Amino acid sequence: MRAPLLALTLALMPLAPAWAGPQIEPAPTLAPAGDYHLDPAHARLMFRVNHLGFSNYTAFFRDFDAQLTFDPVDPQAMVLQASVDPASVETLFPDPGFDFNAVIAGPQFLDAAQFPEMRFDSTKITLTAPDRAALSGLLTLHGVTRPVTLRVTFNGGYGGHPMDPGGARVGFSATGTLFRSDFGIGFGIPEPGSSLGVSDAVEIVIEAEFINPAASGVQVGP
Repeated sequence: MRAPLLALTLALMPLAPAWAGPQIEPAPTLAPAGDYHLDPAHARLMFRVNHLGFSNYTAFFRDFDAQLTFDPVDPQAMVLQASVDPASVETLFPDPGFDFNAVIAGPQFLDAAQFPEMRFDSTKITLTAPDRAALSGLLTLHGVTRPVTLRVTFNGGYGGHPMDPGGARVGFSATGTLFRSDFGIGFGIPEPGSSLGVSDAVEIVIEAEFINPAASGVQVGP
C-alpha cells in the first residue's frame, strides 16, 4: 500500500517550475543606473539582405536615436526606446548619377514619405548569460507594428573618465532578423525555390554606446 500513499504525497508536493535554475548574475560594471542617451558618434545601425544568392548586401541608416533606462543590478528592468528616419538610409551606391538611396527609401521599399519614422519600444529583457540578453520589443516599420527580438551583448561601461565629456558610458552589440514581408514590404522577394531577387529575411546589426553626462564619478579601475 506504500505506492498509492507515495503517489498522493508526490501529487500534493509543490512542483518547481520547468524554468527553475540558478539565477543569472549580471556582469559587473562601474556604470551607474540612470537615463542614458545614444552617442551617435559611436553607433551604427546596419541591415543585410541576400542579393541573388551571391552576397549579403549591406546598408545603414545615418539618422537614428535611442534612450536607455540603464540598471546594472537588474538588467531585466531596463527600458529602451529608439527611432529611425527611414529617409536617412545610406547604400553607398557608387554611381553618382543614380540615387539608389531614394529607391530604398521610396514606395517600393521603406516608403519614407508615407511612413517617416521607424520605432522600437522594448517590452521585455531576459538575461541569457551575465553579459547577454534577449531584448524583445515592438517594431513599427512601414506602418506595421510587430514583435521583434534582438540578441544583445553588453560590452561593458564605466562611471566616467577624465577624458570623456560624455560622462558615464555603456556599450552594446546586437543582432536580429526580421521578415520584411511581415511589414508589408514584398517588392523583389524571390519566388519559392529561387534566389532571383532580394531576400525576405533582413539581418539587423547594431553597435551602440550610450552616455549619461549627469552621472557623477570617474573610472577607478583599469
